[in-house]
Amino acid sequence: MTDHVYDRTLAIVGLGPRGLGALEALAADAIDRKFSVKVDIFDATNALGAGPNFHPDESALCLLNIPVRVLDIDPPRIVRDEIAPFAKWSSANYNPDDFPPRCDLGAYLMARFKALCDVTKAFFDTSHSDVNVSAVRQNDNGWWVSTADKQLGPYDEVLLCPGQPATEPDPQLQRWMDHAQKNALNLVSAYPAKSLLSAAHDWRDKQVAVRGLGLSTHDVLRILTLGLSGRFEDGSYVRSGNEPRKILPFSRDGLPPAPKPATAEIDALYDPLPKEVTLFETSLAEAVTQPPKQVLKTVCDALIMPTARILASLGVPHSLATIERWLAMEREDPGTQDSQETSVILRTTIEMAHNRVPPSVGYVVGQLWRKLQNELRSGVNSAELSSDAATALVGFDEALKRYSYGPPVSASEQLLILIDDGLVGLQAVDDPDIMLDPDGWRLVEGDDALSTQVMVDAVLPSPDLEQIIDPLIRCAVEGGLITPVDDGFGAQTLPDGTLVNRNGDSNNGLCLLGRLSLGSVIAADSLHDCFGASTHRWAKGFVARGLAARPSQSQNE
Repeated sequence: MTDHVYDRTLAIVGLGPRGLGALEALAADAIDRKFSVKVDIFDATNALGAGPNFHPDESALCLLNIPVRVLDIDPPRIVRDEIAPFAKWSSANYNPDDFPPRCDLGAYLMARFKALCDVTKAFFDTSHSDVNVSAVRQNDNGWWVSTADKQLGPYDEVLLCPGQPATEPDPQLQRWMDHAQKNALNLVSAYPAKSLLSAAHDWRDKQVAVRGLGLSTHDVLRILTLGLSGRFEDGSYVRSGNEPRKILPFSRDGLPPAPKPATAEIDALYDPLPKEVTLFETSLAEAVTQPPKQVLKTVCDALIMPTARILASLGVPHSLATIERWLAMEREDPGTQDSQETSVILRTTIEMAHNRVPPSVGYVVGQLWRKLQNELRSGVNSAELSSDAATALVGFDEALKRYSYGPPVSASEQLLILIDDGLVGLQAVDDPDIMLDPDGWRLVEGDDALSTQVMVDAVLPSPDLEQIIDPLIRCAVEGGLITPVDDGFGAQTLPDGTLVNRNGDSNNGLCLLGRLSLGSVIAADSLHDCFGASTHRWAKGFVARGLAARPSQSQNE
């Protein structure tokens, strides 16, 4: 296609799962319209389609957060004859309730990208540069991409899919980094997990603190146990002798995420009825037009009756007033409803996941919220919210992740086994004071003071634009091409991903998809979102702009 005159030229910066989803959506629309595109991909990784989080070379101990049965990312029609859905493609013979390793899915996404390139040769000319992009700029000829030694372009459009770029450490982490460097201490990130495992071989006689109690901490625990040749057997942990002396996880609230229902049959107990989904959609459409203080009340009111119905179906005594109070507390001070000790919450939610004890209001609300994520994204991402309304909705969604984004029940059970074994300690789990000394860190909670020689950071950085230090994003923010929704949030974008500049105008031809637009979008961390409506809105907009720019037939004659 070297002599081809393209309808549109496109630079894509970053091709992990979201970039792949965008390219698939574009291919489907372009082929239907006989629309040709020159696509230049800029990504320093050697795992196009997978990205670092799903890199095929990562540890198989890092698991997906969703079971095979709900991994609804089947290949689009255009590549369906070239590559099967993941469960059929993989040689692992997964059961529907299995949570696969992320690296296995990454290998699949790489194969899917190759299949896409193979079937779109007639309309797409795709190239890849394994370099980092440091800046984008626009002149009268179009958009230009800057690398370390080149200016490439012009392009009609640039799509940014940066995933989670490098971020300035928060003040606590920065103090620890300075402390670790000064005293030659081990301060290690949870990812890449292969690096964590390599370092962990030297921690056999050391106490290890883990900052965070979320999903990443489960990956860390598997690395520090199964990765060091330990094993879980008959409800117990069998030590290899290579493990750290003690592992001490902690977080700001000490609340462990509740595991997902254990089986498809149990999960189905929490399915909303069609009329309840419709009510949620209607309420959300109304909410996004309301003043910020009313937005969450309207959305939460749509959850009351479904929650009551599910509790009644499971024989749980309840009242509408109880559900209303729980939701009101979640809006005002999330997590304060859960006042039990961490180990008690963990044991209880495991039993709920197996349907061996009745679910709590919070557990039911969380499962409903998880099942309404597509409707939530559709209603919020396609609307133009005020910054206050966006802040309220995003904050509610983030806090409720302790129920809606939970791990597989097996991961929670392994954590409980490690607590009972004594390898994991919870003495300082709930927001301890952390003191620095030359030998490491001291975690102080009440009368307990525990010294640790190693710190593992398992907290995902926020998408706060002011904290991003990646040269491309930093340059775009400082140049006014990207502006935040609000303090602490991501970029202002239109529903099709077009970025809004500091003057409030759209940057025609410069788009961004993903978690760095949190506030303009919601629930962007989901793998499903990478292949969801946001990528299709962007693709349709790209093709529509290209068709509008096509010379008329009379001009060609």
